[in-house]
Amino acid sequence: MADFRSERMPTPEGEGRAKAALETAYESYYKRNTAFNKRLFGAFPELREALRGHTGARILDLLGFWLMWQISGGFDGTQKALGISKSQMYRRVALFREAFGEHPDVCEFPGITVDPAAFLAGMAERFEHNKTS
Repeated sequence: MADFRSERMPTPEGEGRAKAALETAYESYYKRNTAFNKRLFGAFPELREALRGHTGARILDLLGFWLMWQISGGFDGTQKALGISKSQMYRRVALFREAFGEHPDVCEFPGITVDPAAFLAGMAERFEHNKTS
């Protein structure tokens, strides 16, 4: 396993690109939804804390599943890439549909574009570079 301790980033955020992009986008979202969120969390103050860990982990898992689906070529490719059974795949598809209302094969997220060909070419190049380093 590689040891990256000698190549530390200045902060845990790396260069902070993702954080800056999210903060900019979240500002407009927050302004539009402040009134609703205040009423919801005012009525159920424990809701925010109760859902935070579960929701965050579930969304991370489902978005990762969706990404794997896209770059692995669907059901069979994702099953092989993740090394999981068919029943686990069906469960994940069902969870994804429950959360996002669509099958992962047709679901699109605004602002996210996946190019499997570019991904595979880039990973092959990265692999070759790391092999020679």
